[in-house]
Amino acid sequence: MIPPITRIDLKYTQPNPAGIPTWYRPTISPEHGIYVVLLVSFLTGAAAAQHWTWATTLALICAFCGFQAEHPVVVQIRQRKSLKPRFLLWGGIYGGTASAIALYLYWRTGEPFSPLLWIYLGAIVTLIVDSISVLYREQKSIFNELITFAAVCLVAPFAYIVTTGHISGVAIGLWLMNTLFFSSSIFTVKLRKIKKDELLNASFQRLIIYHLFATGIVISLYNFGFVSLFTALTFGIVLGKVGCILWQREWYCTTKIQHVAMIETLSALLFCITAAISVLPVHL
Repeated sequence: MIPPITRIDLKYTQPNPAGIPTWYRPTISPEHGIYVVLLVSFLTGAAAAQHWTWATTLALICAFCGFQAEHPVVVQIRQRKSLKPRFLLWGGIYGGTASAIALYLYWRTGEPFSPLLWIYLGAIVTLIVDSISVLYREQKSIFNELITFAAVCLVAPFAYIVTTGHISGVAIGLWLMNTLFFSSSIFTVKLRKIKKDELLNASFQRLIIYHLFATGIVISLYNFGFVSLFTALTFGIVLGKVGCILWQREWYCTTKIQHVAMIETLSALLFCITAAISVLPVHL
C-alpha cells in the first residue's frame, strides 16, 4: 500500500547542511486513500453506536497512530542494508501511543475476553502479513491489499465496541460492508496500470467477478439480519460507480489520477453519509 521510497524519504534521514539531524521530523503516511477508508469506517461504527464519548475519541487517536506506525516500519524494511533512526523513532512513537491507548481501552472494559482482543489480533496479524509482503515485494498483490482494507475497516467495530462496551451483529455487518465497498477500488484502480488488451480483459473479468461475489455477501448479510435493507442498499453506490467505469472504460484508463481520486472520494463520502444515516434511529 506504500509507494517506493523516494529521494525525499532518504534525504530526511540524513543531517541537514547546518549539521542538525532531521530524524526528529514526524513520518506521515502518503497513503491518502487509506485516511478516507479509516475515517469513513470509523464514523459508520460510531454512528451505529449512536453516541460519541471521550473513549470514542481515544479510539480514533489509537486507530490513527496505529495506521501511522505501519509506514515507518514498512519503509525501514525496504531499507534492508541500513537502519534509519527516523523510521525507528517515529515507528516507536506511533506504535507506542497506539499500544498504550489500546491497552487502556481494553483495561477499561473489565473483561478478560473482551471483543477488543480480536480487533487487536487482526491488526497485529495484518502488520506481520504486510511486512512479509513488503519483504518479498508483494505489497501490491490483490491478496495483500484485501487484507489491508479488511484490517483498516476493523475500526468500524472498534469504534462500536469502545463506545458501547459490547459487540453486535450490526458492527460486524458494517465491517464487512466497509471492507467490500472499499476493496472495490483494488480492482478498478488496477485497470489503469495494464496496457495489454489480454491482461486488461482479464482484469475486467476479475472486477465483475468480485462485485458479483461481494453483492452476494451483502444480500446474505441482509438475509441473516446483520444489516438493514437501507444499509445493504448503500452498496449500490459502488455498483453504480463500477457501472460508470465499465461504460467509460477508455476514459477511466487514460484520465488523470486526480480525476480517479475525486471519483473514489466522492463515492466514499456518499457511502459514509448514507451508511451512517441507515444505522441511526428514526428519531434522534
